[in-house]
Amino acid sequence: MKKIHQIVSIGAQWPTLDPFLFTAHHKEVYPKGNDDMSISVSLEGRNVGSDFSSKDGWSMYHGRKIPGFPYHPHRGFETITVVEEGFADHSDSLGAYGRFGNGDVQWMTAGKGVQHSEMFPLLATDKENPLELFQIWLNLPAKSKMVAPDYKMLWSEDIPIVKENDDKVSVKVIAGQYKETIPLGTTNDSWASVKENNVGVWKIHLASHTTYQLPSTEEGTNRTLYFYRGEEVQIEDQLITKNSCIHVSENEVITISTNQSEAYILVLQGKPINEPVAQHGPFVMNTKEELQDAFSDYQRTEFGGWPWEEKEKVHEKSKGRFAVYPDGKLEEKSK
Repeated sequence: MKKIHQIVSIGAQWPTLDPFLFTAHHKEVYPKGNDDMSISVSLEGRNVGSDFSSKDGWSMYHGRKIPGFPYHPHRGFETITVVEEGFADHSDSLGAYGRFGNGDVQWMTAGKGVQHSEMFPLLATDKENPLELFQIWLNLPAKSKMVAPDYKMLWSEDIPIVKENDDKVSVKVIAGQYKETIPLGTTNDSWASVKENNVGVWKIHLASHTTYQLPSTEEGTNRTLYFYRGEEVQIEDQLITKNSCIHVSENEVITISTNQSEAYILVLQGKPINEPVAQHGPFVMNTKEELQDAFSDYQRTEFGGWPWEEKEKVHEKSKGRFAVYPDGKLEEKSK
């Protein structure tokens, strides 16, 4: 059986397979911040408010003083935000807020509708502020499109990491059981919360001169590998360069080997939802009529409104990693 079905070059936004909708990889090196966590250098030459230029190695995105994504709505799907380096400040229309980063993951089910902001506070004033962030959109089936919105933090020190091949291979198990390792779990209404849907989100690091075998999985699972850092990697009999998306067979063991350089790979897999997708911007439904309802509902209710004064909401500079949930529950972690 053919083990590699397709290889596609990737940019900032990565192609996905059902049940996933979208994946973006943000790798920035921001300059020093000001005391208010805003950018310390001139924004001249940028399209401020919609800057995706990567000029000088970073973008402001929709932020005007602080990089990031000021408040915006979602309905009908889930966001999985992995912040490997740097920090993200979350605020939402449910009154929840927090700061996470340096390996943390936020799992948010938008369901029937939520507004949130994702800003990147520039906490360091004496040195650069690097950021590496993945945002993965996971679809919801029709029966779950209108569930109550919810989110859960997967803190870095709690996420299982499996070491193999004399520690030359590291597998970060964000979602989906990996061999005998059980992940932390997702929100209750997630497509990934049902074991039979076989959703997996794993980050794999291979040292140089290493061979690793990705185990086979259940028939009918869509499985994609994203090789996003390193010079080249061999997958089966194919030599593959960086920034490649590889759609592989699910029911075959996949052999991955490195040569002179290490390799970083994101694995996304899951049983497809197999339902029509009607998407416009931040809303993902099953029909055009449902999309129109989503826009109408947002115009009427603003999904609960925005309870914060600032559109580019960031938290106190002195705060470490923390999360406050809609019910007021507080979780705090060390910086």
